[in-house]
Amino acid sequence: MIQQDKSMAAHLSRLKLPTPQKGLYFLIFITIMIALLVLVALTQRSADGPFIPEAEPEALSVTVAPAYIRETLILNESFSGLVVARRTSQLGFSAGGRVIRIEADVGDRVQAGQPLGKLDARSLTAQLAASRANAAEARANYQLSRTVVERQTKLFERGHVAQQRVDEANAQASAAAARIEAAMAQSDALEVAIDLAVLRAPFSGTVTQRLIDEGAIALPGAPILEIVEDSKLEARIGLPAISAATIMPGQEVELFSDRGPVPAKMRSSTGIVDRAQRTVTVVFDIVSPDLVDPGAIVRLSLDRGVDERGFWVPVSALSESSRGLWSIYVAESVDGGWRASPQLVEIVQTDGGRVYVRGTVRDGDQIILDGLSRLVPGQAVVLVEDASAVVTAHESEG
Repeated sequence: MIQQDKSMAAHLSRLKLPTPQKGLYFLIFITIMIALLVLVALTQRSADGPFIPEAEPEALSVTVAPAYIRETLILNESFSGLVVARRTSQLGFSAGGRVIRIEADVGDRVQAGQPLGKLDARSLTAQLAASRANAAEARANYQLSRTVVERQTKLFERGHVAQQRVDEANAQASAAAARIEAAMAQSDALEVAIDLAVLRAPFSGTVTQRLIDEGAIALPGAPILEIVEDSKLEARIGLPAISAATIMPGQEVELFSDRGPVPAKMRSSTGIVDRAQRTVTVVFDIVSPDLVDPGAIVRLSLDRGVDERGFWVPVSALSESSRGLWSIYVAESVDGGWRASPQLVEIVQTDGGRVYVRGTVRDGDQIILDGLSRLVPGQAVVLVEDASAVVTAHESEG
């Protein structure tokens, strides 16, 4: 331990500690450097002292438009619906049988009553021939029975036969007449069956599906073809009850599809609010079916008024403020000039490049539309009125 202390003392004795003379030189050097820095700073200053602006900065030119305060906000709401054919039918044969002919294919336009398919009806034709023969036989028997009735009546009048013989002859004649009726009814039924073996278009339209081909056995009522009445289209659109009540039957409206405007006429309304959608289904007849395709989506735009005092401004006139509010600059007249004054506003509705806001702005105040990044409260401005913005504001009053 003693040896370590001696080693440390020897080491410290070898270190060269700064002398007072060196410390004096260091202080002199620091003083000279500070003096040089002060000299440089003084030479950079103007001979007249620091620049203090005495004149107000030049006024900025800004585009303005007057605020038009309105008491009611007109909301333009859009609702979508589907265009469908008024009638769509899946056609089939009422009785089963083998298909011998299909005369329409997908995409074919057909007319009402046009034959579209046919079943093998040879068995029905044979049954019809037999039924007609039975009817002819029944007529012959009836004629014979009527002759017997006449003879028995004459014999009864002469007293050669009893009344019973006359009654029996009349009964046989009545039975023969009934057999005629039965045979004729059976013939009529077979004729109807043969007619139904031919599939006919119930209305004019376009074939959209072909579900069977020749040679197949068609089951009773099974669909063979699907036909759509594309010449008479309708649009079904769900509207809020308050909006549906504003459209009257027969009222003309303009719908919009991907192909453009589609004129339509209101036909009817269910008047019942759908529980799931909370809307009322309104049906519109398409006036020009060639302007839209079945299955297309169409939109209906309606205006709805809401009691909300405010005014429209372009989005460019807004600047973000605190607590979820926004601000706009209003040009206020001060001492014969104009100065920018910020006003807090709240956004009520947006519509593309404009917004409907409410705040403390008064009707006719000049709203600064652009250049907000250069403005500060109280900034002097020169007004340049934007005619297009004035027109837009008037149209917004709509």
